[in-house]
Amino acid sequence: MTSAELDIKFREAVARINAHKESFPADILLKLYAYYKKATNDYGRPSSRDPLINAFKTNALFQTEDISQDTAKQEYIELVDNYFLYRK
Repeated sequence: MTSAELDIKFREAVARINAHKESFPADILLKLYAYYKKATNDYGRPSSRDPLINAFKTNALFQTEDISQDTAKQEYIELVDNYFLYRK
């Protein structure tokens, strides 16, 4: 898959998530958050009002520190595809 194709698929996956109205499990949300931040090179600090949520988000980001931007996009896409494929 070319870089342009990957970008298109990534944007489509983000749009699917943003359009979904039901809540997501916390573990899925944290993975989506971390992969999205890595994929978009957004390294700003988590901005939740709850310090515990910020700690979980920071930990999720640390878990993605050794992957590339393209790998983060691929992981995000796979996570979205699998979530919608296997959810009840």
